[in-house]
Amino acid sequence: MSPKGAVMICGHGSRDERAVSQFNAMVETMKQTHLADYDVESGFLEFAQPILRDGFEKLKAMGHKKIYALPGMLFAAGHVKNDLPSEVNNFAHTNPDIDVKFGRDLAIDPKLLRASADRIEEALAKVDDSVPLKETLLMVVGRGTNDPDANSNVYKVARMLQEGLGFGRTEISYSGVAHPRVNAGLREAMKLGYKRVVVFPYFLFAGILIDRIYSHTDEVAAEFPDIEFIKAEYLRDHPLVLESFAERLAEIDTGDNNMNCQLCKYREQIIGFEGDVGTPQVGHHHHVMGIGTDGHNHGHDHGHHHHDHSHDHGHSHSHAPDTKADSKKATGS
Repeated sequence: MSPKGAVMICGHGSRDERAVSQFNAMVETMKQTHLADYDVESGFLEFAQPILRDGFEKLKAMGHKKIYALPGMLFAAGHVKNDLPSEVNNFAHTNPDIDVKFGRDLAIDPKLLRASADRIEEALAKVDDSVPLKETLLMVVGRGTNDPDANSNVYKVARMLQEGLGFGRTEISYSGVAHPRVNAGLREAMKLGYKRVVVFPYFLFAGILIDRIYSHTDEVAAEFPDIEFIKAEYLRDHPLVLESFAERLAEIDTGDNNMNCQLCKYREQIIGFEGDVGTPQVGHHHHVMGIGTDGHNHGHDHGHHHHDHSHDHGHSHSHAPDTKADSKKATGS
């Protein structure tokens, strides 16, 4: 048992084995570098194995009485605000002798902005420099959630990248749940008259959603052959991403790990989401936890009825309209 302590890295999970593989590779790198003095385990909220509880139990079996839990996610939407705390709280409740400390999301961070800039500049370095940045539009693509606070963060990332790098314009879109979607956002952006468009997914790992982003980019590019479309890579295991994870761990002990609660729809009266205040902190992923990636359903029964989930999990698991605006349209309000 490492005397420094134990770290549990909590991943989102995916049906796509590429995403799982990239997450696991990042964890292994962290074990050898920034977290070399800790015992480190990891787990997933949905689909992939091991599940979160498995990782916590391994650290418990080593004899650890204090565990640092780090969300492996960019923004604090429902997963970080509700689903992960639910899992952490359940483990802590059944193990009152273990002190479990929960860190915050990666959020908007100078290091992540620099990593984003590197990915964008790497993509631009592969093409000629005949089109200046002032004549180039940057499209930043977020995951998309039903949390307006998390969605709004994509705007801030985009604006900071525009001003920091010198793009003529920046627009945002989402891969799911929120609007505009990537193809719709790109079509709107074409009206602005820019000669070149850089599409940058503000994502950590590969997967179905990244494929969708690039596919939608190709779709719109075919409609506008006179415009140059450049697809930048997502963040992946950029060294500054790893440094940001290490900083989130350090923040736990200094007490600087607070999430932004000023605009949290679960804690404040946010316009259009007033009914979400005080929603119980309950996880919603039991039916897909540990069921396996595509083609690898392991048949584990965790005591829940497993519904068929053929739809994409870039969103909540309800079958309600995507966003609050869509809900109002559906009800005629």
